[in-house]
Amino acid sequence: MKLVFCGTPEFAVPSLEAVLAAGHEVALVLTQPDRPAGRGMEMHAPPVKRLGLERGLPVLQPEKIKRNEDLRARLEAIQPDAIVVVAYGRIIPDWMLALPRFGNLNVHGSLLPKYRGAAPVQWAVANGETETGISIMRLDAGLDTGDVFVEKAMTIAPDAMASELFPALAALGAETLTAVLEGLADGTIAAVPQVHEQATLAPILTREDGHMAAGSRTAKQVYDRWRGFYPWPGAHGALRGKRFLVHRMHLGPEDGAAQPGELRLDSGELRLGCMGGGSVVLDEVQLEGKPRLPGAQFMKDFQIKPGEIVA
Repeated sequence: MKLVFCGTPEFAVPSLEAVLAAGHEVALVLTQPDRPAGRGMEMHAPPVKRLGLERGLPVLQPEKIKRNEDLRARLEAIQPDAIVVVAYGRIIPDWMLALPRFGNLNVHGSLLPKYRGAAPVQWAVANGETETGISIMRLDAGLDTGDVFVEKAMTIAPDAMASELFPALAALGAETLTAVLEGLADGTIAAVPQVHEQATLAPILTREDGHMAAGSRTAKQVYDRWRGFYPWPGAHGALRGKRFLVHRMHLGPEDGAAQPGELRLDSGELRLGCMGGGSVVLDEVQLEGKPRLPGAQFMKDFQIKPGEIVA
C-alpha cells in the first residue's frame, strides 16, 4: 500500500518500522515540530522524525493541519491508500479522514471502548485494571469512537508501572497494524462498531491527578494511581506547607496503625495511612526543594512526628 504515517513519540516508532519492513510505501511522514527539552531547553526532534530521516523518508512537521492548504494539496497529490495514525498528538480533520480509500487507521493503547482519550495506558493502570491491550480502529470525527478491526489483549501485572507497559504495547500494536493492513489489501478483514454504552474516558493527565488524597482513597487506589502516573504527574501531597513527592512506594499492611493521611515510622518503614485502615510504604520521598531520601531516613532527618498529615 501507499501510506502516509502520522506519529510523534517513541511509542509510534515500532509501527513505522513494521510498515516499512512489510514492504509498504510510506510516501510522507507527519510528526510534531521539534520541541525544547532538558535543563538546557535545547531543541529535540521527535523519535518518529529521527527514524523517518534515517530511512530517507520525506518528513513534515506542521504546526497546524486543519486549515493547512499546502498540506492538503500534498496529501491529495499522494492519494494514499491509508493514513496510519499512532500517537500523533493532533486531531485529524474531516478532510484527512475522507481522503484515503481505506481511511485513517489508528493504533490505540487500550481495549476499546474502554479508555478512550489521550492517556489510556496510564488510566488503565491507575484504575487497577488487570488487562489492557491494543485496538486498531478506523478514525472518525469522534473521540476514539471509530469502528474496530482487531483487538489484542495483554495482562497487567499487579506491580507493573504504566511506563513499563508502553514498549510491549508499542510492539503489539505494530504487529497488529501490519496484519490489519494485509487484511485490508486482500479484503479479508472488516471493522466492527464499538459498544458505545460501555465507553470509559482516559483524559489527558493534569498535575492534580497526581494528588494522593490518602484520606479519601484506599491504599490500593493510592498505589495503583502512583503506578499509572509515575513519573508525571507522579504521586504528591502537601506536608508542612510544601509539596511532598513520592518517587517509590509499595503496599503496606492493613492494620489501621496510621490514620488516613498520617505519616508513621513502623518496623523501620515510613508508612502513609489510607482510607479503610490500609497503608502504603513510602520507599523514596522528597520534600519540595530538598533531595530525595529513603522514607525512613526522611522521617528521621525532618523529625516527622506521628500524627503529621500529608494533605
